[in-house]
Amino acid sequence: MASRPDKLLLLDTASLYFRAFYGVPDKVKADDGTSVNAARGLLDIIAKLVTTYEPTRLVACWDDDWRPGWRVDLLPTYKAHRVVETVESGPDVEEVPAALTAQIPLIRETLETLGLAIVGAPEHEADDVIGTLATRADVPVDIVTGDRDLFQLVDDDRGIRVVYTARGMSNLEIIDDAAVQARYGIRAAQYADFAALRGDPSDGLPGVPGIGEKSAAALLAAAGDLDGIRSAAAEGTAGSPAQRAKILAAADYLDVAPTVVGVVRDLDLAPADDRIAVDDGRAEAATALAARSNLGTSMTRALAALRG
Repeated sequence: MASRPDKLLLLDTASLYFRAFYGVPDKVKADDGTSVNAARGLLDIIAKLVTTYEPTRLVACWDDDWRPGWRVDLLPTYKAHRVVETVESGPDVEEVPAALTAQIPLIRETLETLGLAIVGAPEHEADDVIGTLATRADVPVDIVTGDRDLFQLVDDDRGIRVVYTARGMSNLEIIDDAAVQARYGIRAAQYADFAALRGDPSDGLPGVPGIGEKSAAALLAAAGDLDGIRSAAAEGTAGSPAQRAKILAAADYLDVAPTVVGVVRDLDLAPADDRIAVDDGRAEAATALAARSNLGTSMTRALAALRG
């Protein structure tokens, strides 16, 4: 790639291929009839991200376990509404459209053919891989996700920000400390405690009944963190009497919620070559894969972006 400042791009891969699957019409098929809209859409997303944010390093972070048992043991409702089959000896089966499930092997093959690092961790989500790699990084980091939970990793001092995809790839938002403050009235470092208090139905996180975003933000502004809020509630100094009662009544939930919500930042990950370096051999292999799998101009655009 052309000389540019060192920067690491961390992809919340499942978040992006789900977005691609629902955002790209399922009109083009591989020769065997398999849908390829998610694979093509992910290539287009990567092309846009690399062109826009100019990383020199990239990791596709993977959900080796989308619903880790240790999080479920702490909070059984965690992502429970997405389970279609419980598996005793491994990750539960998530509700995923069959046409997307069929494309996941092709998505991995495409990333591998392009020489892009794919990193997962047993019994952990991609969020935890992202948290660990961002914490380790000695260069600026852009985290690409539609998951608000990763706002807890934002750190202006270390150059860690989120490229937030919730409004679509045409309306990407840069989330830094100021953006978190503007949205929620809290610091990014307070986001995990904020989410635990407020809850998040999309993750099966109940929150403290009766404590919404504004109340959670006000309590954090006064007490600093969740431990401070709980101590102040016990002492009779946090918020209103009604809020104190709600916090004290939610003690069992608040004992476990921070661990469930908190992104792991110290996984023992094997070293991965995250440099973006698509040589002629890789480009030839990627072009051949595109021809076999009908990835078309999506691969062409990804190659052009990755080769700089």
